[in-house]
Amino acid sequence: MSVIGPNGAGKTTLLRAILGLVPASGTIEIDGLDDPRPVDRARAMALVPQTPVIPPGILVVDYVLLGRTPHRGVFAGDSPRDLEVVAATLDRLDLTGFEQRPLTSLSGGERQRVVLARALAQEAPILLLDEPTTALDLGHQQDVLELVDELRRSLNTTIIATVHDLTLAARYGDRVAMLSRGQIVAQGSPVEVLTADAIAEIFDARVRVLNEEDGLVIVPLGRTLNRR
Repeated sequence: MSVIGPNGAGKTTLLRAILGLVPASGTIEIDGLDDPRPVDRARAMALVPQTPVIPPGILVVDYVLLGRTPHRGVFAGDSPRDLEVVAATLDRLDLTGFEQRPLTSLSGGERQRVVLARALAQEAPILLLDEPTTALDLGHQQDVLELVDELRRSLNTTIIATVHDLTLAARYGDRVAMLSRGQIVAQGSPVEVLTADAIAEIFDARVRVLNEEDGLVIVPLGRTLNRR
């Protein structure tokens, strides 16, 4: 699912509420539980944050191993299973050979794949992505989203992603939820949610919505409407 909305609509807050990091009204049910323990949340959900914290000097392999934390005790070391999962994840994301490189030495696209690898190493059935293509150029945006889409299909992972680009949200989300001022104002298929009228009302922008063979394309039509 793609989660969209203007700046300040509550997209990141929604993900943080699902993770149990901020209080929320209503009920958030995860795997049949409406108040799972923190360790159960960590085993059920993995997060790719918009601005990941990268410890200075950390190597790729050590960073990806952080994803195994929910599966071991507080003082336990890396198990053979942990190392096996990390090696398989690095291979899946075409990162074999990067293990001993400092994470900060990688390009933006490579670094984003490593951050994704850490999340996948958690082996969680739910993956939360907060603006996963932020600061990436168009080619790397497509690479990351194609990879995420392939992983969704091959691993049967539920993915909830906040997305800034409406065309990308339509192309890579089978469902779309539109937020405004902390509330979901529309949800459904991209065709149902991403209409010119809805975008004008919520984003205060004039667009043309083109229904192409391979998905919707959202085209800006010049200046925005009068700002509120």
